[in-house]
Amino acid sequence: MPGAFAFRKLNYLLVNAPDQYFGGRSWYALRPDDAAGVLRSRGLLDGLFKELLEQGYRPADVGLLGFSQGCLMTLEWGARSALALGAYVGISGYCLDATTLLAERSASCTAESWLITHGRHDEILDYETTRLQIAELERGGFALRFETYDKGHTIDPVDELPVLRSFLAERLGVQ
Repeated sequence: MPGAFAFRKLNYLLVNAPDQYFGGRSWYALRPDDAAGVLRSRGLLDGLFKELLEQGYRPADVGLLGFSQGCLMTLEWGARSALALGAYVGISGYCLDATTLLAERSASCTAESWLITHGRHDEILDYETTRLQIAELERGGFALRFETYDKGHTIDPVDELPVLRSFLAERLGVQ
């Protein structure tokens, strides 16, 4: 989807997950061995954001967007970080453990900064699992925007992409 967001002025940093995975990249091993990799990858994201701050980027001007495992990393890192980024977007993912995430959530984690999307027909990550996790997060006081679409494990260019673009534009102040 080249030019999908079509922002006139926005810097992008596309980060590869650290591990090779069947011709692609992975942030962590699949269950039941996922927790150690998630913790390691949270540390890698800590280092990345430390570098960005040292380069002069303000947290409020930065967004974190992740798809699938990247969605999980957005939730797992973003909710715990003391940084208050301008936007957090998670697409077609889930969280490792909603109860633990709530207990460890940072005070800087604000409601208006979060958008999580998922497809009702996701063939990789079960929609109902994610919906129940989001409901638990919301019951625990983690206010976020949750949008669902008639899609599989992908990004819907017609219905979802404009919502993603609008959310990022609003939160990061770009056009």
